[in-house]
Amino acid sequence: MTKVAMIVSDQAEPFGIGVLAEVWGEQYHPLDDNPVFDFVACTAEPGVVRGSSGFDFVIANGLEAAADADLITLAARRNYREEDPRVSELLRAAHARGATIMASCTASFQIGYAGLLDGRRCTTHWRYGAELAERFPGAHVDTDVLYVEDGPVVTGAGSAAGIDANLHLMRQWYGARVAATAARRIVVPPHRDGGQAQFVRAPMPVIEAETLAPVLDWAEEHLAEPLTVAVLARRAHMSERTFARRFRDETGTTPWQWLLGRRVALAEELLETTELPIEHVAQRVGFGNAATLRHHFGAVRGTSPQAYRRSFSCVESA
Repeated sequence: MTKVAMIVSDQAEPFGIGVLAEVWGEQYHPLDDNPVFDFVACTAEPGVVRGSSGFDFVIANGLEAAADADLITLAARRNYREEDPRVSELLRAAHARGATIMASCTASFQIGYAGLLDGRRCTTHWRYGAELAERFPGAHVDTDVLYVEDGPVVTGAGSAAGIDANLHLMRQWYGARVAATAARRIVVPPHRDGGQAQFVRAPMPVIEAETLAPVLDWAEEHLAEPLTVAVLARRAHMSERTFARRFRDETGTTPWQWLLGRRVALAEELLETTELPIEHVAQRVGFGNAATLRHHFGAVRGTSPQAYRRSFSCVESA
């Protein structure tokens, strides 16, 4: 029987705990006949562990309960900037004996404190990616994915992506049928396409353009048109070379990159708020056709326009 130990620390986040318990803590049910795991929750100081959402948890087992676990999972916590050296010691020992270690969201920091992210690809929630990279410069942080497996260390993005990461492990160890059965019980897809980019609503930066502001405002109202540097330069009463130089000076980017960002942002809005066919969305935002929209949308958002609409549409079905 595979033993799975869940480490719960001070300021633990309930959803992260629930994810781990749902995937690994389910007892035998005759309708699915999936394997049952030896699932144990443990903490550095057994007893009441303070939660992050106004209620606490009672954890009866100390960290010694994880000493022989095949998989050690870490629940995300609010005070992730504080290392627990006792957990770090446990993780180093577990790594040395060949156990698998899995963390999602802010729990990835604790793996870093243990020194186990050095030289490894990893991820965390997109809000904390820059901080994770700064704290652990030896880590290769990738916040464009839902999870990363690098050797025996698995890291997930936000807490919900912990479901994806854990189902990935289950799929590897027990096969696709077992993982799909577990996913069906939780009522989630067995595998999600795309990465974190599709879940990040990145606000377009406010550009303090002194001389080009009227041109930028005009361009945003005419995104459906073929806006070339020549067109924009004429609008600004400049040569193309002067316009391109002034554009970079005032916006920090190129006209093409600026237009791409605006068009993708407008496409997101139309996919969320309308039922326009994808071909019409492409035309409305200036990409011309659905194939070009799919190419650029996928490059920026890591998913297709159709998948984005399925996830984020706020249009109620009749």
